[in-house]
Amino acid sequence: MAEFSVNTHRLDPYKNYKFRVKWDGQYVAGLQKCGGLKKTVEVVEWKEAGNPNITRRLHGRTSWQPIVLEAGLTHDTAFEKWAKLVNDFGTGALASLVKYRKDLTIEMMNEMGQVVLAYKVYRAWVSEYQAVPDLDSNGHAVAISSIKLENEGWERDDGVSEPHES
Repeated sequence: MAEFSVNTHRLDPYKNYKFRVKWDGQYVAGLQKCGGLKKTVEVVEWKEAGNPNITRRLHGRTSWQPIVLEAGLTHDTAFEKWAKLVNDFGTGALASLVKYRKDLTIEMMNEMGQVVLAYKVYRAWVSEYQAVPDLDSNGHAVAISSIKLENEGWERDDGVSEPHES
C-alpha cells in the first residue's frame, strides 16, 4: 500500500500519464513520452591480500542514463533548435558553447493536474535528434519527433510537496 502523509485516504499510487517537461521557462508542446530517470553506480571489486577467498565490493563512478523525449510532430521547433545548438549543419561545429547545455524540470501530476513530484535534470544536451519518423503511406499513427538527452545528474525537487486533494 502506498503511503501518503497529507492525503491519508489515497491508496493508489500516481499514474504515469500526467507529466510535463520544462526548459528555458517553457513547457514542451505536444509531449507524448518522457523516458525514465535512471542512474547506475559502477561496482568495483577487490580482494584483500591476506584473504584472497573473499571479494569485497565498493561503489565506483555514477552515471546517469540518457532521457528520451518524444513529441507529436507540430510546428513547434523546440527540439530542432536545441539540437542545432549542439551541431549546426551549415558550419559542422557547435553553434553555442554557452547555450547547448540546459537544466530542465520534469513534473508529475495527479489526476487533478496538481504537481506532486518534480525532478531537476542538470546540464542536459541533445545527443540524438529525430526530426521526422519513418513515413508509411499505409500507416495511421501520429508522427513523432524525438531527442535523446545526455545529462550530468538529476535530483528530486524537495520544494514540491504532496498537495491537498479534495
